[in-house]
Amino acid sequence: MKRTILILANLLALTALVYAQTDEEEFADVPLPPELPEPLESGETIEPEVSIIRTEQETIEEYRVNGRLYMVKITPLIGKPYYLIDENGDGQMEGKISDIYNTPRVPQWVLFTW
Repeated sequence: MKRTILILANLLALTALVYAQTDEEEFADVPLPPELPEPLESGETIEPEVSIIRTEQETIEEYRVNGRLYMVKITPLIGKPYYLIDENGDGQMEGKISDIYNTPRVPQWVLFTW
């Protein structure tokens, strides 16, 4: 009997709590997101200028944007091509193996080439 009374008292207390929380509260209006900016209409797409230098031992491709060299692809006669990349814009090309023991290097791959 005592158990039944305790259960009923708890149920009444819980229903009172549920009804107390369902009062409609004033929520602040959420502002609308800002409008998207207009697309760029500069008239020019930024594409790299590629200079190809062929020698007996290798083919060198220099990639420039706005006259600034940012990547060199070297394809040797025998072996796989490799890249020299100016990662921080200082004009120094960093190779795949340079400073490998001092700083970690993030791997870079060329995807979807056959």
